Amino acid sequence: MKHHQFSKYVLLAVFSLMAFSSVQEDKRPRCILIGDSTVKNGKGKGDGNLWGWGSFFGELFDSNQIVVENHALGGTSSRTFQTNGLWDKALERVRKGDYVIMQFGHNDSSPLDDTARARGTIKGIGTETKDIYNPIKKIPETVHSYGWYLNKFVTDIQQKGATAIICSPIPRNDWKEGKVNRANTGYGLWAKQVAEAAKVPFIELNGLIADNYDAAGQEAVKQYFTEKDHTHTNEAGAKLNANIIATAVKDLKETNLKKYLLKSK
Repeated sequence: MKHHQFSKYVLLAVFSLMAFSSVQEDKRPRCILIGDSTVKNGKGKGDGNLWGWGSFFGELFDSNQIVVENHALGGTSSRTFQTNGLWDKALERVRKGDYVIMQFGHNDSSPLDDTARARGTIKGIGTETKDIYNPIKKIPETVHSYGWYLNKFVTDIQQKGATAIICSPIPRNDWKEGKVNRANTGYGLWAKQVAEAAKVPFIELNGLIADNYDAAGQEAVKQYFTEKDHTHTNEAGAKLNANIIATAVKDLKETNLKKYLLKSK
């Protein structure tokens, strides 16, 4: 009988410790990542040697102090990440004091109402809209601008008491006269303008990575991309981009996210 009671007490103690650990872990702030395939490709496990930078971003932070969650999904635009319910699920994870890093733009230039994806957004940051019939969902839909959807993310994040961080989309392996083509007159510029207007931190990811590519040279940069296309990075490219973003986080003055970076980063 005494042995039975002792075992029961031991089990109770173990369960209590497990519950306490769970509560302690839940108190860690979260850094939520949202975006397209350049942030997380597929299930984020490198199928086909395709990797997004978000798969390695968490390795650069002290996991005892912060949790990095990658909610990005390939094929999405700033519009479909919201209209397909992905944002609702990610937003459920956001609490006061958390951080949300967003990077969209690669798929926003797609058609608004094609039968393949119907994922495009109106170019720019304006308030104009277009009413369409969505052939995928078979319902009417009002489509907004790229900037409108980014602003919606920011508003939702701020209402939760969290910090929104906007990134310009990573550059493609696309060159002209020995330089990587920048997105500084399109989605990269619009992302910056939204961040400035909303007074939230901005990472000029497109330019930072492009500068790195320019320094390495066109031939060397091939090692960072898959052979399938000029947009998706392999493991080496994704890790490089993750490190560039982490370095940029150190320079952000509007947020203290940098305090969670590993000391060696």
